[in-house]
Amino acid sequence: MERLILGWIGVTVAIAFFKIADAPNPPRDVLHAAALSLPYLLVALAPIAGYRLAAGSFPRGTLTAQPAIRLCRYGTWRPLDELSARENPWFGPGGFMASLLLGLLLNVPVRSLEFFVAVPALGGDAPVWAQTILTMMTLDVIAMNFFYMVCFVLALRAVPLFPRMLLFAWLFDIMMQCAMARAIGAAPDLPGNVAAAMSTLLAGNLQKVLISVAVWLPYLIVSERVNVTFRRRARA
Repeated sequence: MERLILGWIGVTVAIAFFKIADAPNPPRDVLHAAALSLPYLLVALAPIAGYRLAAGSFPRGTLTAQPAIRLCRYGTWRPLDELSARENPWFGPGGFMASLLLGLLLNVPVRSLEFFVAVPALGGDAPVWAQTILTMMTLDVIAMNFFYMVCFVLALRAVPLFPRMLLFAWLFDIMMQCAMARAIGAAPDLPGNVAAAMSTLLAGNLQKVLISVAVWLPYLIVSERVNVTFRRRARA
């Protein structure tokens, strides 16, 4: 992970320099260049912050208590104590769950790349609709990079809060797409071709989230590996 973080910082900084060099209005000075690069740097730092926060809050090997209130009651299960759960062959992020973890990790570069491609470096002299798109898309990618990386760490370290955190991330992602559509649609003088492109992008983002929910939510409910690892219970 440390090597991945260093590589991620190097790649995103290089992309930020390229975007600044290709900006519609080139930077006038160093301060202006720093302002233009700020959205890209924040997008790059968000997943690192999510990883550091989650990893620091739940150190490797920590025994974590179950939430007081059970939300998933489907199926017939027998409870396991912490040590019995960890000795169970189904315990841990292996098997099919590894695909879910890989998907969470890949969410970060995919969403970031979409942002880098779609949004040019803009200053305060840009039209209001362009600044609205930049602000909303920056907030969206920062938030989702942060939350998906937190989910990745919780899953990797078998923290019982993982299923709830992933459900929260999905719901927040859907809310962000709706909020972006509303804010960008209300921006003054929005060109028709830009509106069409943003509509396609936001609809694609929403579709990807809904597909993820449809594929993975049933798995999170019925999988014995998920129940042993995160709910400390085995099939009766």
